[in-house]
Amino acid sequence: MEITLNVEVRESKGTKKELSTLRAGFKIPAVVYGGEKPPVIVALSEKELVEARRKGGVNAVLRLKHAKGEETVMIKELQRHPVTDRPVHADFLRVSLTQKIEASVPIVVVGEAPGVKDFGGMLAHDLRVLRLKALPNAIPQRVEADISKLGLHEALHVKDLKLAEGVEILDDAEHVVVHITIAKVEEVAAPAAAVPGAEGAAAAEPESASTKGKKDEEGKLVKETAKAAPAAGDKKDAAKKEPAKKEGK
Repeated sequence: MEITLNVEVRESKGTKKELSTLRAGFKIPAVVYGGEKPPVIVALSEKELVEARRKGGVNAVLRLKHAKGEETVMIKELQRHPVTDRPVHADFLRVSLTQKIEASVPIVVVGEAPGVKDFGGMLAHDLRVLRLKALPNAIPQRVEADISKLGLHEALHVKDLKLAEGVEILDDAEHVVVHITIAKVEEVAAPAAAVPGAEGAAAAEPESASTKGKKDEEGKLVKETAKAAPAAGDKKDAAKKEPAKKEGK
């Protein structure tokens, strides 16, 4: 599929101010290069380029018409504004319709896998872009990966993809494109079992020197507390001390 666009030839790359004025008028500065001809600096309609890319895809073949002739090209690179996402510059690569070129094509999953629908599996993507080689007009916009026959633990490989005759795949034939796996379930630790009668009970106090010794008549330990007799000087000091004041309203 070829799309024709009219472009204007520019004599120079232009200053920053000139480029800003160009973009303000909804035109995109661009350069055409490759082949045996010298580069050509051009400008074209932003709206027309966006529409052509929408119709033909990322690998669309474009025919650029200008005052010096025509150019058969493909978009090599399209720069976009980081905030508005509007295209701000384009690089066009000259191509020959009789020579194969390399390209990257997005892989699109189609169908519904029984392993997901009937057995609760999860679809995992391993390869999203396919590298191939073909004539410019034979490069597809996308490659479909049909998963309608995939069960649990089954995979679709590069060799299973169906492409038109004359299109050469550059990726490894055994490379997995998608596979069906079991969704992982996060285990939650069970709460510790409650000990009967332990609720509200204080932790057992280890036996210490203060708990060893005498027992009462029922055999229970009697806690002994050593009481030292205060020294004579201490009695006098204690008598002089006044009780602490209590803070209050």
